[in-house]
Amino acid sequence: MSDIADTLTIPENLSENADARPGSAIMRPVEMVAAALVAFIIGVLLLGVVSRYVFALPFVWVDEVASIAFIWLAMLGAAIAVDRNEHLRLTLFVGMMPPRLREFTETLALTVVAAFLAAMVDPAIEYAVEESYVTSAALNIPVSWRVSAIAVGIVLMGLLTLRYLFKTAPLVDIAAAAVIIGGFGLAFWLLGPTLKGLGYYNILIFLIGVVAACLVAGVPIAFCFGLGTLAFLAFSTNVPMLVMIGRMDEGMSSLILLSVPIFVLLGCILDATGMGKAIVDFLASLLGHVRAGMSYVLLGSLYLVSGISGSKVSDMATVAPALFPEMKRRGYKPKDLIALLSTGAAMADTVPPSIVLIVLGSVAGVSIAGLFNAGFVIAGVLLVALAGLARWKAAAEDMKGVRRAPLAVIGKVALVAAPALVLPFIIRAAVGGGVATATEVSTIAVLYALVIGIVLYGGIGPRKFYQMLVETAALSGAILVILGTALAMAWALTQTGFARDLATFMANLPGGWLGFMAVSIVVFMILGCVLEGLPAIVLLAPLMFPIAKSLGINDVHYAMVVVTAMNIGLMAPPIGIGFYIACKIGNVSPDEAMGAIWPYLIALLVGLVVIALVPGLSTWVL
Repeated sequence: MSDIADTLTIPENLSENADARPGSAIMRPVEMVAAALVAFIIGVLLLGVVSRYVFALPFVWVDEVASIAFIWLAMLGAAIAVDRNEHLRLTLFVGMMPPRLREFTETLALTVVAAFLAAMVDPAIEYAVEESYVTSAALNIPVSWRVSAIAVGIVLMGLLTLRYLFKTAPLVDIAAAAVIIGGFGLAFWLLGPTLKGLGYYNILIFLIGVVAACLVAGVPIAFCFGLGTLAFLAFSTNVPMLVMIGRMDEGMSSLILLSVPIFVLLGCILDATGMGKAIVDFLASLLGHVRAGMSYVLLGSLYLVSGISGSKVSDMATVAPALFPEMKRRGYKPKDLIALLSTGAAMADTVPPSIVLIVLGSVAGVSIAGLFNAGFVIAGVLLVALAGLARWKAAAEDMKGVRRAPLAVIGKVALVAAPALVLPFIIRAAVGGGVATATEVSTIAVLYALVIGIVLYGGIGPRKFYQMLVETAALSGAILVILGTALAMAWALTQTGFARDLATFMANLPGGWLGFMAVSIVVFMILGCVLEGLPAIVLLAPLMFPIAKSLGINDVHYAMVVVTAMNIGLMAPPIGIGFYIACKIGNVSPDEAMGAIWPYLIALLVGLVVIALVPGLSTWVL
């Protein structure tokens, strides 16, 4: 369970007759290999950490071996995510359609995915063949051993999509969808000579129009980006599709991203062992007796638990069941609980080890240590804004029968929570202090959480641990395919010269860097509503960060502003995906909660304005 799922959540079913589709039996061998790859990557990275820091004897091949295993994990995990229907997609518009139109649109979305994957098979194989002539630096083996994973993953995803399509959709709908897609393809091909002379209008047609149409139809976001880029390159340029595979490979292969599946697994361990609940219980014993105290506990728990799991979904699922019953007894309305939960989760997304920060550091070239150091402070600013509003709204809280917890009880729960409490600070200190990389720290954190979880919080059985490894593979694959296709799309935008002209336009906005910052906030809030965190970051970071730097804005400061803006958009109804996740976790109707969230979003906006206007809040630790 990660951000992108934050990510990053399991989307609505592709078909009304497919309830929470479980993994199919024919995918069991693939799941076993993927689970083994997760365990193997952690083992290899731990070996590298021990050899480097304990024996001062670094193994030069560790990163290369981990990189090979990582790309195979990404592609097999993406196939598992297809099989389980766990690729993130926008279902808002599909859900508003009449039943018959919705059924056909879902068939069309599946057919679009199948068509895209079919078109990518040949370039992926060609890319693997080309890379077979290149040997790796440390192992001296053909690079095709690594990149063949892309072709295998694409073929697997395509076969699984076709299998599910023909299993659930009427043949007449499949035929109609194929005719529509083929008709558009033929029209674009016939218009090819004209399209190549349209310049930036092709960006509007393909990278905005095609992508937006696919989003509305419920096509998973990764394939929306992929199809838009594929159509743009195929019909308006002479660039071979081989290049797009190369850009996808580049987007999924950064060594920084190795920490993503490991932090995803860490979130699973947090859920399974109850380490997060221990933190919640400790804070409740300290603050539960004061007015608005339970609001403080909820916000503080999200702040601290996020530092362990790196996942908004995991955070909310840990905190809500533990606190909501008592808060309702004290007179809190369910809609206010959802408002506080969702905006608190948005606040906590800058707390290390946020996967969004890790990905942002990778795609924008920003120091992970700097982001981790600043993230604690920025989340603290937003925490103060939300806590102030919660205190004002708690004037009518029913405190009858509420008593301060005895010191003996506080001491007992503190002792139980202590091992969990120190973990986020270990992560922050190790990365922020330059002692270890985010990837190295993630492996140590997983080992620590496993040992502490088994010894103090209840063990994890072999079956449960295997399921956690498979879920980690599926979620990581879904995240990394989005990164690959989004970076390919960003590269296509850059090659047109659009990035250069955008930089010139943005640099000349009225108000200098403040004007640019204001526009950035609006853009990332809108994209946060529609695309969720990671896709928005990956798509725009390569374009926007160079402009910010040219205007004298510090990279870490700008990162804190755009991540916060994106998360506010993520929780803003009626489109924000995160808002609906919070409603589902709290079992409250979105219609009921929608009116209550706006004061909390305004509090976050006030905090965001302060963060944007005071760069020192982000940069004082650098």
